[in-house]
Amino acid sequence: MRNQNKPIAVEGYPFIGLFGFVTLVCAMIGWSFLTLIMLALTLFAVYFFRNPERVVPEGRDLVVAPADGKVIFVGDVNEPRYFKERVTKVSIFMNVFNVHVNRAPCSGKVIEMYYQKGEFLNASLDKAAKCNEQGGILLETAQGSRILFVQIAGLVARRIVTYPVIGDTLERGMRYGLIRFGSRVDIYFPQGSEVEIRLGEKTVAGETILGKLPCY
Repeated sequence: MRNQNKPIAVEGYPFIGLFGFVTLVCAMIGWSFLTLIMLALTLFAVYFFRNPERVVPEGRDLVVAPADGKVIFVGDVNEPRYFKERVTKVSIFMNVFNVHVNRAPCSGKVIEMYYQKGEFLNASLDKAAKCNEQGGILLETAQGSRILFVQIAGLVARRIVTYPVIGDTLERGMRYGLIRFGSRVDIYFPQGSEVEIRLGEKTVAGETILGKLPCY
């Protein structure tokens, strides 16, 4: 699957190449000010699409953060698409300075996926979960638990990238997608889960433990 062992996400190559080429052209022409601007954009593109390695914690039922960012919501909500009951949702907001490569929160098989066109409201708003462009994955673990995680586009983010297809098997901490440039990921835990993360805490994708799935 894409981007598993690359220091820079491949989605960033066109931006880095374009900005770098324009920087070179401006430097050759002698446009010092534009050269500095384009160099700054090139370096920012490299920074934005960085794809660092992470140390994934072990434990059969653990759920880790799928995104770097800040927890902006933890609570019980109605999830009408798959669970059709009240479940616990955790929302992680990513600003433009966070790593934007997303990682699988737990190991399991992709059994359902959806994509919804929509608006590009500020991803920190509650209504962004309903109105914004988004793509979701329903994962089933080997123990039979199901967990839903949803990439949500934001005010600046205009591109959701999701690598797996239905039937694929993901490992906890595996890169599974990316959103550019500033966005959010919602995680829906099934009933009986233990959610440990708290509102306002910072998360590191693939490393920060959000909670545990039910033990069967």
